[in-house]
Amino acid sequence: MSDIVLDVRNLRVEFPTRKGILTAVDDVSLTIRKGEILGMVGESGAGKSMTGMAILGLLEPPGRIASGAIHLSGDRIDTLSDREMQDIRGRRIGAIFQDPLTSLNPLFRVGDQLVETIRLHTDLGKAQARARARDLMREVGIPAVEERIDNYPHQFSGGMRQRIVIALALCAEPELIVADEPTTALDVSIQAQITALLKRLCRERGTAVMLVTHDMGVIAETADRVAVMYAGRLAEVGAVEDVVRRPQHPYTAGLMGSIPSLRSEAEELRMIPGAMPRLDAIPQGCAFHPRCEHAGPKCRRAVPRIDGPGAACWLALEGETA
Repeated sequence: MSDIVLDVRNLRVEFPTRKGILTAVDDVSLTIRKGEILGMVGESGAGKSMTGMAILGLLEPPGRIASGAIHLSGDRIDTLSDREMQDIRGRRIGAIFQDPLTSLNPLFRVGDQLVETIRLHTDLGKAQARARARDLMREVGIPAVEERIDNYPHQFSGGMRQRIVIALALCAEPELIVADEPTTALDVSIQAQITALLKRLCRERGTAVMLVTHDMGVIAETADRVAVMYAGRLAEVGAVEDVVRRPQHPYTAGLMGSIPSLRSEAEELRMIPGAMPRLDAIPQGCAFHPRCEHAGPKCRRAVPRIDGPGAACWLALEGETA
């Protein structure tokens, strides 16, 4: 049997407006295997979170999947109704968002919220569900579980609240977890603990994880493979070590150059000139060409695309940009 958990083919997400149709995700194809962490990285507006929302079935109207297909362990899910997707979310796909307070109800004890989620997606009784809730809290590193299971969300620190959200995401043993900026609101030390926790749980449980972040350093520490996005398109896809050490796309190289290094105090960070284009002003050809020092005539007229490992760059694909 195939170990591919998530298979996204030629995904296109559009937003119809009075001024025309805006394309937020353009022809994105990717896979995530069992026990693998795929990092989705790029600046704000790159389309990485929109890809995650499309997979979760949480696109805000008038956003829509215009074309393409999304398969979860072989089952197509992009054509399901909202009611059918509600059953998929939580049971087969878990979600972890940036602010844990958006996932936790401040009026209910965390144990009650875990028990409710467990019972919603499993056949366990109340006592069994509470026992499982305690086990999950221990698994994600919550100390003094017997006491803390009856605490309210405000009685936990930010890092501990995020651990509770991870426990919520694991309640029904999902095949896939979409983690959208799960560490951005945390300080560096807690950030490292949360990413290490996600990595360990992924390995132990065989869960596939899509990790959405703007931080290339988090990707380098956590993910197995990386998909770099720019203006709704895939810019580069590959094994983390290959992409981090030998980036082929100029945009990826710029992201790597913006990470501070401890090796040299005098080393200056690279700055990518310009900014991410608006959805109503995406340039013709390669969307990155206005910011690229290597851009040639072909970059301005033709869109480079990839379907698998590699870089969507004419210089990388053909060795020239004429």
